[in-house]
Amino acid sequence: MVNVLVIYYSRTGNTKAMAEEVARGARDAGANVKLRSVDEVKLEDLVWAHGIIIGSPTYFGLPATPIKKLIDESVKIRGKLEGKVGAAFSSSFHRAGGRETTMLAILQAMLIHGMIVCGDPLSTGGHYGAAANGAPDEQAKRECYALGRRVAEIARKLFE
Repeated sequence: MVNVLVIYYSRTGNTKAMAEEVARGARDAGANVKLRSVDEVKLEDLVWAHGIIIGSPTYFGLPATPIKKLIDESVKIRGKLEGKVGAAFSSSFHRAGGRETTMLAILQAMLIHGMIVCGDPLSTGGHYGAAANGAPDEQAKRECYALGRRVAEIARKLFE
């Protein structure tokens, strides 16, 4: 069984609701899932996981400070995330509020760690990950679920 870690920061509850759908998708795909607020995550959790999915609200086109802090701290485990599967999701107040740049910043850090990042090649959601405008609507929930499922399925191909 593969391990998937879903990490989120949520001030209003919107990104947390997305994270819950991502985790549900990964679970339904047969993964052992840890759903954690960024404040609860330990670097050992990142090492434990075969797939890591990080979600953040968008602030000025970038991830929230607690997410960036975790990314900065992850330098301590440099080399231990290589080959793991990564993905991102984001929420913002406005539909053109910078969600894609937020997801790209998270994916960029994953690439620097040598992770394998996945997007949505079928365009059922955003190309860079799942996105929501404020509270996730039904379409955003489907995209989040599919993202969690996809990461778990790819991780299973690589690690089982």
